[in-house]
Amino acid sequence: MTYIDEMMKELCPDGVEWKELGDLEVAKLSRGKVMSKQFLEENKGEFPVYSSQTANNGEIGKISSFDFDGEYITWTTDGANAGTVFYRQGKFSITNVCGLVDIQNDKLLTKFVYYYLTITTKKYVSSGMGNPKLMSNVMAKIKVPIPPLEIQQEIVQILDKFTEYVTELTAELTAELTLRQKQYNYFRDYLLNFNNDSSGGANNKVYTVQWKTLGEVLVKGRGTKVTAGQMKELHKDGAPIRIFAGGKTFADVDYGDIPEKDIHHEEAVIVKSRGIIDFEYYTKPFSFKNEFWSYSSDNEDVNLRYVYHYLNHNKSYFQHIASNMQMPQISSNDTEKYKIPLPDKTVQSRIVQVLDNFDTVCNDLSIGLPKEIELRQKQYEFFRDKLLTFTAEGVYTDSTVQYRQDLIRLLTWVFGPIRVELGAVCDVVRGNGLQKKDFVGSGIPCIHYGQIYTYYGLATDETKSFVSPQLAQKLKKAGYGDVVVATTSENDEDLCKSVVWLGKEQCCISGDSLVLTHEQSGKYLAYAMRTDDFHKQKEKLITGTKVRRVSPANLSRIQLILPPLDQQKHIASILDRFDTLTTDLSQGLPAEIEQRQKQYEYWRDQLLQF
Repeated sequence: MTYIDEMMKELCPDGVEWKELGDLEVAKLSRGKVMSKQFLEENKGEFPVYSSQTANNGEIGKISSFDFDGEYITWTTDGANAGTVFYRQGKFSITNVCGLVDIQNDKLLTKFVYYYLTITTKKYVSSGMGNPKLMSNVMAKIKVPIPPLEIQQEIVQILDKFTEYVTELTAELTAELTLRQKQYNYFRDYLLNFNNDSSGGANNKVYTVQWKTLGEVLVKGRGTKVTAGQMKELHKDGAPIRIFAGGKTFADVDYGDIPEKDIHHEEAVIVKSRGIIDFEYYTKPFSFKNEFWSYSSDNEDVNLRYVYHYLNHNKSYFQHIASNMQMPQISSNDTEKYKIPLPDKTVQSRIVQVLDNFDTVCNDLSIGLPKEIELRQKQYEFFRDKLLTFTAEGVYTDSTVQYRQDLIRLLTWVFGPIRVELGAVCDVVRGNGLQKKDFVGSGIPCIHYGQIYTYYGLATDETKSFVSPQLAQKLKKAGYGDVVVATTSENDEDLCKSVVWLGKEQCCISGDSLVLTHEQSGKYLAYAMRTDDFHKQKEKLITGTKVRRVSPANLSRIQLILPPLDQQKHIASILDRFDTLTTDLSQGLPAEIEQRQKQYEYWRDQLLQF
């Protein structure tokens, strides 16, 4: 800076001359022309067309002709990027949302004016009617300094080198950040992938099941030829062998009372196939009337007690078959070909543990049990039915049940990670009535749906905007840990982006968003909603053309993998560390890029102070 100061004192001791940009002796200002997508498509060529965007240096395509050839400055006249300036060289065209500065004064370097405008134009942007603008008449009034050419050349040379340095460094850091983001996305999807062909999910695979017929996995046994009268005569209280007949009828007999070949000593399920269709699980010596049969197992992958519970749960299926007969009965073929779901044997054992020791398991999992025996029996039957239904279906979908959170705890304890519909683990509440015009300087925190994909990251404990207490009373709200989801966007990528609310007080939400209230890890849910699997499901449920939407009902149908709560928190904590490295502006690579940009802007502004 000392060197430039010395040049200033020597070459312009009385100060720098200033003139308006629109002065005919300084520059000529003009606008671009309307170019439709169809025009760009039909006139493809080698010459760039620049528009209002900032990505790709503003280029939106290439055509076969050009409107300008030389050294110019362009600026964005309308929209979110209004006031952004670019240095242009060569043959090109611009659209109607861009202006062009053609320097007419041989005492001004185009690039010097460009650098000066980069720190000046934003001050002149107007945002009236919600659409930022910097039109030609305003641009023309901007005063620019005209120091001696030697000083302009020196400043341009310094800023060119500095720009090159910062651009190169930023490119390196951005490449590193891109790599880290890819790495982050890989590990995020890896951790949240519980499929069979993955070792993700913190090394827990999602529950899977094989369907097998009883005839494939069990051994069928035969009974003994005995009448009801004989059973009555042979019965002795305390005798070691039990003979089963229909209903609750049985006889205890001694060895020698029936043929030895008809006595079973293995663990078995007896099929009572006539009259009242039923199943009996037994582990002591037994036999049964010869119109019945039994099932035992020599398959180490099958827990026979689990098979009994599953058959008992589906007893109505066999009773329906039997009802078609004059004398209710089923054949061995009906059970031999009957398919049952066979999860991992550890899962089978846990199901048995729940159903055989219901009170103990519920107390261990902090599931409340009614004191009344009748209500407790109903609760047992409810959990039994849900547990065995999930075993068969593999997806938890019921969002209306009384014991929803208790059931989820039970299912994840039994099966580990489970597949659930989002609406089955969350209450979905639509936002209402909040518009941008309702924002106030301070008050009750609020989140507008558009801010979810333009301002917020994964989670926040403070908001960008606020509403008055009076309006807040009418609005839907998110509580601590709730997930706020944007259900409307102009592009599919931003659709259903979410933010976890971690503020101390409730937060109001706008229309075109919704709140997911739950008893899970909010961060885990938000991470799961960023996975490829989630987006693939979402794409099938989108409606609308220009404005894209996902309805609350459709969002509720999307399936996630839900591990036990402690595992959810563990996965979220790992992903938090990756997220900090790749997105946090106060730490990691983004902070380094931000720091370099601020450093560049500081020295640029110092050089251009006159």
